[in-house]
Amino acid sequence: MTEPILELRNVHSGYGSIKALKGISLKVYPGEIVTIIGANGAGKSTTLMTICGIVKAEKGEILYQGNVINKVLAEKLPTMGLCQVPEGRRIFPRLSVMENLRLGAFYRNDTDQIMKDIQKSYDMFPILGERRNQEGGTLSGGEQQMLAIARALMTKPKLLLLDEPSLGLAPIIIQQIFSIIAQINKEEGVTILLVEQNANLALQAASRGYVVETGEITLEDEAKTLLTNPKIREAYLGE
Repeated sequence: MTEPILELRNVHSGYGSIKALKGISLKVYPGEIVTIIGANGAGKSTTLMTICGIVKAEKGEILYQGNVINKVLAEKLPTMGLCQVPEGRRIFPRLSVMENLRLGAFYRNDTDQIMKDIQKSYDMFPILGERRNQEGGTLSGGEQQMLAIARALMTKPKLLLLDEPSLGLAPIIIQQIFSIIAQINKEEGVTILLVEQNANLALQAASRGYVVETGEITLEDEAKTLLTNPKIREAYLGE
C-alpha cells in the first residue's frame, strides 16, 4: 500500500499552559485532498501550525515522506516540498504582486523556470497578471488569497497546507478559490491538507475528512460519508 506523505501520531501541542492538541493522529496520502473540520477553537489551525513547526509538538511524531520532522525548522520545510498558506493570507503588503511571487521562489536558483512559473501563476490567476506591478496590500481580499496560494505554489510544493482559504470572502470568490484548489490537486498533482470553517465546501472538495473537537479527532471517514452524517449536518452544516 502507498505510504502516507504526511502522518501525525498522537501529536500534542499548545500555547504555554493551554493544551490545544491532545493526541491528534491522521494520515494524508499522495494525491489526496484531505480536510479537517470543526468548530472555532477546536484545534484546526493549530494542527497545521504544529505540522509546520510554528507551534512545537510537545509529544508524538510528525512524519513527512516517512521522515520525522518535529525538529526541522519551519523555514526549511518549503525546500522539502511542504508549504502552508496561512490563515489571513499574510502576503507582503508593500511589495508588488511580482515581488511576492519571486519571494515564493526564494530558495530556488532555476531562474528561467522561476519566470515560467510566475507566468503560470498569471495564467491560473489572470487578475494577478493584470495587477503584477500593484502593491499586494492594495488588492481585494480574494485577490490577496489568490496571491498567497500562487506564492506558495512558487515553492513547488508536494504537500500544500491551506488554512481557511474562504475566510472573509464573497461567495462568488470562494467558488473561484475552490475551483483553483481542485485544479492544483488534479492538474499539478499537489496533495492538499485543507482546514476550512465552511464544512460543506470542504467536504465537497475533499476525498476524506477528519472532525476535530477540543483538540482531539472524534471522527474520520470518506468526505461523502461525512456529508451525509446527520450529526455532522446538524453540528457543522446548520441543519
